[in-house]
Amino acid sequence: MADIQKLTDIASQVRRDVIRMVTAAGSGHPGGSIGIADVMTVLFFDEMHHESATWTRGAKGQDGFILSAGHLAPVLYSVLARTGYFPLSELGTLRKIGSRLQGHPSVSDGLPGINIPSGSLGQGLAAAAGIALGKKMDGEENRVYVLCGDGECEEGEIWETAMWAPHNKLDNLIAFIDLNGQQIDGETKTITGIEDLGEKWSAFGWEVIEADGHDFESILKAFGMAHARNGKPKMILFRTEMGHGVDFMAGTCEWHGKAPKPDQAEIALSQLKETLGDYE
Repeated sequence: MADIQKLTDIASQVRRDVIRMVTAAGSGHPGGSIGIADVMTVLFFDEMHHESATWTRGAKGQDGFILSAGHLAPVLYSVLARTGYFPLSELGTLRKIGSRLQGHPSVSDGLPGINIPSGSLGQGLAAAAGIALGKKMDGEENRVYVLCGDGECEEGEIWETAMWAPHNKLDNLIAFIDLNGQQIDGETKTITGIEDLGEKWSAFGWEVIEADGHDFESILKAFGMAHARNGKPKMILFRTEMGHGVDFMAGTCEWHGKAPKPDQAEIALSQLKETLGDYE
């Protein structure tokens, strides 16, 4: 059984990592990164079957993860470092010249844990579906997980994959959406009106699961439900709050792609408990 307190502590430290990384870089995407931190903590510390020491690109013989919403790189880098893929100290190099931790994930510098480069929204879901099909063809029992944004669902390639994955019965594909209702230009409902996502994905043949992305029991239950091998790919809609955990960032798109100033970062860090030790 998962240790809820341990997961809570890890998620707080992950949020601290994100704030410190983005502040030091002077650019980046803190709002969504700390908003999805609880889900990513459960995924990497409890849900996925993965091993940093034996990881290879494509996640052969392991569960795989694709970050389709590439601007959420800071939270991915934090959970990768804290599960042993690379040294914690490297988190301090985010967006610096020569760093392997680019603003959006890249494979060109060989950073462990990155299966595909991402940043052009909409492409990651298609890549994850391809990897999932490859695992089925190879007889692997492992799953492929992919994180998409709700604003990202405005991209056409998302819906091409929405058709293709059920057609190929990819029940080893577990996609999840950071459903925070915000994107860079404002509320998603005011941009293209992507509401009723559950009905949309169901209509395309996916099994849809809805959960509270800040309640660890709800997150764990959702992932557990997604394990069903019933011929359907899974789509988990995690209701989240952009900027969750920091009062002046919460619930607004203002911090989608803006780094806090040092004094603002200190306020944010004062609201986030240090639990595992900050990186040096």
